[in-house]
Amino acid sequence: MDLFRTKSIEQSIKDSDEKGHGLKRSLTTWDLMVMGVAVAVGAGIFSVGAQAAAFNAGPAVTISFVLAAITCALAIMCYAEFATALPVAGSAYVFTYATMGELIAWIIGWNLILELLMAAAVIAKFWGVYLSDLFSALDLDVPAEVSLLGLDLAWGPLLIVAVFTAVLIWGTKLSARVNSVFTIIKIGIVLFVIVVGFFYVNPENYTPFIPASEPATDGGTGWADQPFLSFLSGATPAAFGFTGIISGAALVFFAFIGFDVVATSAEEVKNPSRTLPRGIFAGLAVVSVLYILVTLVVTGMVPYTELGASGAPSLATAFQLVGADWAAGVISVGSLIGLTTVIMVLLMGLARVIFALSRDGLMPRALSRTSDKHGTPARTQVLCGVVVALLAGFTQVEVLAEMINIGTLSAFITVSLGIIVLRHKRPDLTPAFRVPFGKVIPIASALLCLYLMFNLATITWLFFAGWLVLGFAIYFAYGNRHSRLGAQQRTEAEDSASV
Repeated sequence: MDLFRTKSIEQSIKDSDEKGHGLKRSLTTWDLMVMGVAVAVGAGIFSVGAQAAAFNAGPAVTISFVLAAITCALAIMCYAEFATALPVAGSAYVFTYATMGELIAWIIGWNLILELLMAAAVIAKFWGVYLSDLFSALDLDVPAEVSLLGLDLAWGPLLIVAVFTAVLIWGTKLSARVNSVFTIIKIGIVLFVIVVGFFYVNPENYTPFIPASEPATDGGTGWADQPFLSFLSGATPAAFGFTGIISGAALVFFAFIGFDVVATSAEEVKNPSRTLPRGIFAGLAVVSVLYILVTLVVTGMVPYTELGASGAPSLATAFQLVGADWAAGVISVGSLIGLTTVIMVLLMGLARVIFALSRDGLMPRALSRTSDKHGTPARTQVLCGVVVALLAGFTQVEVLAEMINIGTLSAFITVSLGIIVLRHKRPDLTPAFRVPFGKVIPIASALLCLYLMFNLATITWLFFAGWLVLGFAIYFAYGNRHSRLGAQQRTEAEDSASV
């Protein structure tokens, strides 16, 4: 049993042309840039910065965002090199299959499913919450939940997931056009809020820029909630200061997930050698600027201590504290529109990862069948939509939100190290984009991602361990025995023995 057999780049590219199991190339640089912005700029832009400022870093949350953006940028460089060398669906999974072997590739694919499934379900859940808030602001008495067979069902998440599942089945190009319209609208709302917010900024609120370190509040000192690094070292959890900036970076990293999702669409991109790097980096630049501007506004409008006193701070909280209550309505609309496109891109990414795993036989092959008319994996898209809708509609999935970060960071680490392995194994490759400075950036990317992982809550690591155990069980029960690469190698071995 060869657990670390690798699939050649040539074979992966050949499989992408298999009739009935390939995707249609229709996406441009603009489509990829919009996709990256769409999945990163959601309701979090109105809340995550305020929360990190209030409870972790104070005004220095801007540094937290810069660190998270740098970490993401280093990893995305590695993704870009891989994607131009291996432009097929599956992102980190296919990259790992070509470098570190099948078992590790399966685990990375399994972690990508964790990231995208949890993200889609959590965001769909919040979409329903923001929809209810909008109804309340309009004085419309519309219940957020209905009773179904004795269970409370949040109908909003089911609605939005169903709509975008249908759009994605209809075609990737159509979904890209819908995505563009919604993304332009929400960027306009974000810029409007930023510009108005700057009129309320008081420079004194930026002092002290890096508040002195202090013990974390009671809610952060329990073993389950404290950073895993603190749990391992026995150090007392702290807020603010340098530790707070790092904890803030680990928290706001959630704002940058999604750029790996863009890489999952590599098989649907026109001229991927040029389009992929340009689209990914342009999207990351836009997102980074927007997030930094929002954090400057929110920490400049009111002292970070007042944000913390509100309990659940957001950008709307800052406007309310300065007497601009009207902004809450604008922010609610912006959040609702922002979440809409996030859900669509995450649903697409989830289906593409499962598609890639099933095409290699590690999941049932039927899930990699594409529609003759639209060129999309329709049955897989429906399956993803159903699972996400059930999680968002019937469970409190939002309590697992941090699982999204740990799944993303684990994939980033593997891809970063995989670049070094790829260059060693295939020095003949000449991808259109190549990460500069040799091994320095891939190693720095892996170390930064690992450090952020260790600053996630201890309970998140326990849930992650359970997810990994389940993944190993599925691989040895099904994937290893049905692997197409494994079957090919067994056939070749039998042929050699018979000669």
